[in-house]
Amino acid sequence: MQFIKNLHTFIWHSANKLGPFAPLIAMLLLGLIILSAARLGLVLWKFERVTATGKLLEILLQGIRVDIIQLSLLALIPLLLAPVLAIKRLFKFWQIFTYAWVILAIVLLVFLEAATPGFIGEYDVRPNRIFVEYLKYPNEVFSMLWRGFKVDVFAGLGFTLLALWAMRRFMRPWLSASPNWSNKKLWLVWPLIFLITAFAIRSSIGHRPANPALFAITPDSMVNSLILNSGYSVIYAVYSLRHESKSSAIYGKMDKADIFKLTGATDIDIPTLKTLTPSVKRDKPLNLVIILQESLGAGFVESLGGKPVTPNLEKLKEQGIWFEQLYATGTRSVRGIEAVVTGFQPTPADSTVKLSLSQKNFFTLASLLAKQGYSTEFIYGGETHFDNMQGFFMGNGFQQVIGQKDYKNPVFVGSWGASDEDLLNKTHEQLLQHHASGKSFFTLAFSSSNHAPFEFPDGRIDLYEQPKATENNAVKYADYAIGQFFEKAQKSAYWKNTLFLIVADHDIRVRGNTLVPIEHFHIPGLILGADIQAKKITSIASQIDLPVTMLSLMGISAQHPMTGHDVSNKPADYLGRAMMQYNYNFAWMEQTPDGNQVVVLREGKAPAHGIYDAKAKRLIEAATPTNAKEIEQQALANSLLPALLYDEQRFRLPK
Repeated sequence: MQFIKNLHTFIWHSANKLGPFAPLIAMLLLGLIILSAARLGLVLWKFERVTATGKLLEILLQGIRVDIIQLSLLALIPLLLAPVLAIKRLFKFWQIFTYAWVILAIVLLVFLEAATPGFIGEYDVRPNRIFVEYLKYPNEVFSMLWRGFKVDVFAGLGFTLLALWAMRRFMRPWLSASPNWSNKKLWLVWPLIFLITAFAIRSSIGHRPANPALFAITPDSMVNSLILNSGYSVIYAVYSLRHESKSSAIYGKMDKADIFKLTGATDIDIPTLKTLTPSVKRDKPLNLVIILQESLGAGFVESLGGKPVTPNLEKLKEQGIWFEQLYATGTRSVRGIEAVVTGFQPTPADSTVKLSLSQKNFFTLASLLAKQGYSTEFIYGGETHFDNMQGFFMGNGFQQVIGQKDYKNPVFVGSWGASDEDLLNKTHEQLLQHHASGKSFFTLAFSSSNHAPFEFPDGRIDLYEQPKATENNAVKYADYAIGQFFEKAQKSAYWKNTLFLIVADHDIRVRGNTLVPIEHFHIPGLILGADIQAKKITSIASQIDLPVTMLSLMGISAQHPMTGHDVSNKPADYLGRAMMQYNYNFAWMEQTPDGNQVVVLREGKAPAHGIYDAKAKRLIEAATPTNAKEIEQQALANSLLPALLYDEQRFRLPK
């Protein structure tokens, strides 16, 4: 506190020398102190992971560099206006403007830093584009924060209000300062100040200005995010959102012909178009029900090396096709929806569920099955507009969307809507109606109970742990709901004509100290129903393989643009592959007789190589393999292909 008082005295006693730039310099010095202190606190909190990188000092020093960039960016607008507003005639207006600007800037920085511990606790990274995107959904988010993150909310508000009070006191002397610089002196000094600020923003004499990739100096993405400050992280996320449809280019360039050659596509109207020959011939294709489970990672499934909180899933897996090495394509629900419902490969861009060019005429299972005479629907317990789901679904083949407003007398309603129990009860009701109508159907049901703040009805399960509102208990409840649903489904008339898929959208809280924490992309997947025989798929599989496989088992013969593999129709010695998008890192994993070979594409850096040990659940960095160029090109082509298909609107059914 004494240090701040001394800084206060220094700044305003030197105001005559600093002239109209005094408030901006005050913002720089105060901001450096606040942001450095916040970073130091986070480093101490995550000290074990930080010190494991061996770069503690570099992290702190590079952090100061990022803070200077951030504060220079905040100073840029007032600095650009200074030659006009800071002249003697308008000096009073300049004082009021900069007084308000500096207070607002510092308070905003404090707010974002105060929100950071809670965000890291949930997402293992500083506030990023998720932070920005969730602002679109205040009802769901505020409800979640109030019920599950009260301490974080009150701490954030407390620090923000304290910062506002302190900054008003700190900046008060500036309002009584006199215009002691002549206009001539202002105009002579301004170009120098502007050039210094511009250089500070660029923070590099190289070909490219500094960006987050420059500060990715460790294999641990969370630690790399500590180097940034949360204001910079959020601003860069907002900037990146404007360019997401072309963001695969961050990994490098490749000729279109080479992309097609390496991925098996051809330069026709729909480059990935193929005709599916089903592995099971049927007089009438089966119905399809996909139960997409929120955040159900392999860590919750005992037979996959996790905790014993899914006993019903463990029983059901003995009745169907069980995937032992299935990997999600990303870390968000919309990415899981994208993979399972459209078979679209991941990119650094946002999911196509949210991008503008995919809101109509984009391939989905619903668009294909609707053309085959199926009724198609999406069932959710919450607000269906969340993450643009309703807009995307209704524009791409889904004929009906059922949300929270459609539930009568639900058993339980939490922050994210009706419980999984209600969701699957509603699903059962719908399936009975569809079967009675005699029309084929495709139903996608998306759960939400396993989502912070982990709310579910009392008296359903024996709690795995105390307190009640934990992820393990929520998963056990979600599993209870699955068990109840399938107990009814197997006794229902629709069972023998319907294929079911239970699969996770992603794991919960994907994090780790490697470039891509592959162990947290591991998810359960189970196909059962109708005449499906019990079988275990031991080869690596990706979420994008599931929709192709489901169509094949249903007995559907049709053209489609999906690039996934039909794993129901592969030889015993088949070796799979998976692709995973983790923030701005893209992992391509190939199964070989000698192990799971991994290459990670990174923004602004050379690809990294490793071996993934599935038993130890660990990605081990490895020396560059002899086939490095080949696997790097394969990974790059598979990252660029979906971006190309999206940009040119060529991922669709034939017209």
